Amino acid sequence: MANLDPTPAAPAHREPAAGAAVAPAKASAAPPAGPSAAPAAAPAKEARWAALLGTLRKAGAIVRPAPKRRPGSGLPARKVIQVLVWARRAVQAGCLGLFLYFLFQTGFRGSFASAEARVRLPLPVEGFLLADPFVGAMTLLSTHTVYRGLLWSLGILALTLVFGRVFCGWICPFGTLHHFFGWIFPSRYGKGGKRVEANKTYTRQRVKYYLMYAFLAASATGSVIGGLFDPICVAVRAIGLAVIPAAQYVAAVVTGSAATTGSRPVQLAADHAQDFLAASVWQTKQFYFHHTWFVGILFVAILFMNRFIPRFWCRVLCPLGAFLGVFARFALFGMQKDHAKCTDCNLCLVHCQGADSPQGGVKWRQDECHMCLNCESACPEDVIKFRFLPNRKSALVTPDTGRRTALATAAAGAVIIPTARIADVLDANYDHRVIRPPGSVEEREFLERCIRCAECMKVCPNNAIHPAFFEAGIEGLWTPIVIPRIGYCEHSCVLCGDVCPTGAIQKITEEQKMGVGQKPISIGTAFYDQGRCLPWSMSVPCIVCEEFCPTSPKAIWVEEVDIPKREPVAAEHGKEPPMKMVHVQRPHVDPSLCIGCGACEKVCPVQDKPAVYVTSVGETRSKTNVILLEDTDYNKAS
Repeated sequence: MANLDPTPAAPAHREPAAGAAVAPAKASAAPPAGPSAAPAAAPAKEARWAALLGTLRKAGAIVRPAPKRRPGSGLPARKVIQVLVWARRAVQAGCLGLFLYFLFQTGFRGSFASAEARVRLPLPVEGFLLADPFVGAMTLLSTHTVYRGLLWSLGILALTLVFGRVFCGWICPFGTLHHFFGWIFPSRYGKGGKRVEANKTYTRQRVKYYLMYAFLAASATGSVIGGLFDPICVAVRAIGLAVIPAAQYVAAVVTGSAATTGSRPVQLAADHAQDFLAASVWQTKQFYFHHTWFVGILFVAILFMNRFIPRFWCRVLCPLGAFLGVFARFALFGMQKDHAKCTDCNLCLVHCQGADSPQGGVKWRQDECHMCLNCESACPEDVIKFRFLPNRKSALVTPDTGRRTALATAAAGAVIIPTARIADVLDANYDHRVIRPPGSVEEREFLERCIRCAECMKVCPNNAIHPAFFEAGIEGLWTPIVIPRIGYCEHSCVLCGDVCPTGAIQKITEEQKMGVGQKPISIGTAFYDQGRCLPWSMSVPCIVCEEFCPTSPKAIWVEEVDIPKREPVAAEHGKEPPMKMVHVQRPHVDPSLCIGCGACEKVCPVQDKPAVYVTSVGETRSKTNVILLEDTDYNKAS
């Protein structure tokens, strides 16, 4: 494409050729001297250049690009809407960043041996969970009380009553994560007509309401199992237990590869990067979590579904979004349409995040709108306007769910908990592997409060707390349990109760846990498998468990014995090896002093299956899960 400058260049001065005659200048042809000559010649030159450019354009040598304009009448969006759209993007990025920062800071990276008497996290890392209205509603129904910290969720409800589901479109970090993923990996439907079809309202969006009804009904029967689907809980659980440990593992592999390059600068850069990440993102050692592969696969699958249904989780599965949608019907701020102006350009649908029918000719679904304001920003006909106290004639304010289906799902939610509890795992045959963190309330109340958020698992400095799979039954899926073989409970640590947002793990002090002036809190009792214990079964000296026992006086004591042992030498054929007497210390457990911390099981040198193990019997929180029959309520009642 030619690009010609309409201003002509000054003609170059040429010297006459050698030997050429120079004609004398005629007086009549000489231009008038003085500054008045230039203005007289300029219009003629501009006219010639304009004519030349016109000829070139007609011939197609120069193509003037058409200015970009909006379809239809091309009316620009209101300035306030343009500003609010950018403000929403900034708030989304800020809230996601704050959520990730809190998640990274959910951990203690110091040493309890050198730390002060009281170790607390400096930030309210559970803040997003405390502001979750669905969590507050479930715990209210299950416990008939409101945990003090959850009163923050009333602020989100108040915001919803004014602006609608602004939490979903502006604040929710899990929703922003889906929005960001959809931007990085766009939907397979792309743009245009297919995108319009993908963003229309479909009956599948009712599923989240049915899930909400079922989970609220389950809460009324005594279990906040809805935490499995709460978006904030899902985000903490998936990122904290799967994404961050996986990233830590990959970083360790990369750092190890850098160490073998032989390049000193590369090694230093890798070491500095690893030190920075260990100080700000993850712990200094690699963390492993029980069955976390399942959590990670579900998380990836949910994100991948955005390739087929934009904002899949938010539109189809999110019970928190459905809960806020019920309150959004009363919002003071909403959309008002002028259907007569609509030209069916469908730009509003192309940019819609909530699939709430913003296009003309249909009623707007107020309960589905995320208040992203993209529709008004994209509308070229001034059809859509968001305002306070809009005309409700062009809006549907109630969720589009069938009454019978809603009642059926609520009934299913109410029935599933009693059905799960008639199994043998809660009362008749309590699983010895279900060791709850210190400060946990009694098991039934624990299931009434625990939302499976995994904050306690993420904050545990020794990697001792893990998500249960089916050890605690289907109702206890992903509730926290202590697995001492992976990590033991630090004797002076109470961080798990400090970050619990619902009181399933009570906030206790170090003095209460260690038993200063009172009986210490016990989460279980240690037992010995004498057939595997080295001093008992093989006459091999070993007192590692006794050395690591943190209680004072120690719950593990040793018995000094002299016993015979075969000499480790080859004997003659058909003869027994010679014997010798060895002095060993056989360990024993004092159940009155054992707190079930699991330090002995963690350090036991018998690798495949430890010779000392901890079970939940004797835990302080239970009056029935005890060792001696005379201490039970059953015996007292009889």
